[in-house]
Amino acid sequence: MIVRQLFDPATSTYTYIVASEQTRDAVIIDPVLEQVDRDSLVLSELGLKLRYVLETHVHADHITGAASLRDRTGAKIVFSKHAEVEGADRLVEDGDRVEFGDNFLEARLTPGHTAGCVSWLCGDGSRVFTGDALLIRGCGRTDFQEGDPSTLYQSIHEKIFSLPDATLIYPGHDYQGRSVSTVAEEKTFNRRLGNQRSEAAFVEIMEGLSLPYPRYIDVALPANKVCGRPEPKDAAGNIETTWAPIVRTPGGIPEVTTAWTRGEVRRPMRRFRFIDVREPHEWVGELGHVEQAELVPLRNLPLVAEAWDRDEAIVIVCRSGGRSGQAARLLESMNFNRVASMAGGMLRWRQEEADTRAA
Repeated sequence: MIVRQLFDPATSTYTYIVASEQTRDAVIIDPVLEQVDRDSLVLSELGLKLRYVLETHVHADHITGAASLRDRTGAKIVFSKHAEVEGADRLVEDGDRVEFGDNFLEARLTPGHTAGCVSWLCGDGSRVFTGDALLIRGCGRTDFQEGDPSTLYQSIHEKIFSLPDATLIYPGHDYQGRSVSTVAEEKTFNRRLGNQRSEAAFVEIMEGLSLPYPRYIDVALPANKVCGRPEPKDAAGNIETTWAPIVRTPGGIPEVTTAWTRGEVRRPMRRFRFIDVREPHEWVGELGHVEQAELVPLRNLPLVAEAWDRDEAIVIVCRSGGRSGQAARLLESMNFNRVASMAGGMLRWRQEEADTRAA
């Protein structure tokens, strides 16, 4: 069996490609919209045919690449039957199998983080992909999307801790650079569930977390409830595209090219505000920044943008286009009417400068 673990640094999300060595049929678990090009390249390089896009739940921290990958490959999108989604090709129940070539993954419904959580167990029992239900030394929060700490406790003990101790655990996220654990490790060392912690003690921990409201939930949830393909706004909507040559990606992100942006920012009376959502160390790093841009790190954008004019035109830039795409969708959710992400980010901006010098 072929297994590849891929990472999205903007959201600390793990995506997994699992494939048959014999037939080259593959599934992908929890793809991130901004990483679809990367995932497609890996599939192509390894000579794999994508058959299924598997989701562990309806995510609140990133937009899924499921619809985009289905458009590219014809793969089927699979969710738990308890996930409230439109457009999925298959909804699984506990114990259902998703077969690809001579391999399969077994759906183990593990609600509690959300009502629609499912963990995916490899047919040979060697690995389980737990999404946000069970993380390395932690677990998903239980205070939104029909989450419930007692339900999560029971799910983990009945569907994951019941597996052999040597079973590898691959989580949906990690924020400390860890990539894999085992059932035995988590039963012993998990800070919320380990060392035979009781259900009552676990519930007390979860109810006392007082976590902040998820930063991207207002953008991610609506898109993910339609498999990553948000409903486009029609002519009666508020999104104006006449101010710039905007093209929407399959995931609904409004984009403009670097070439157009470069020409516009040099105008004495340019028609938009240019916002760089990278971190301060990137602003002064090897890629530098555009003189006309303003630095507003993505983590600060929701608060800072509250004071901005909703009718002001805004172009957003980051390193490669991932964070700026998230920012554009975030601002649209805040009722900004004229927003676009600069496709390719500062990487493409500098590459085009180099190409021009070399010509």
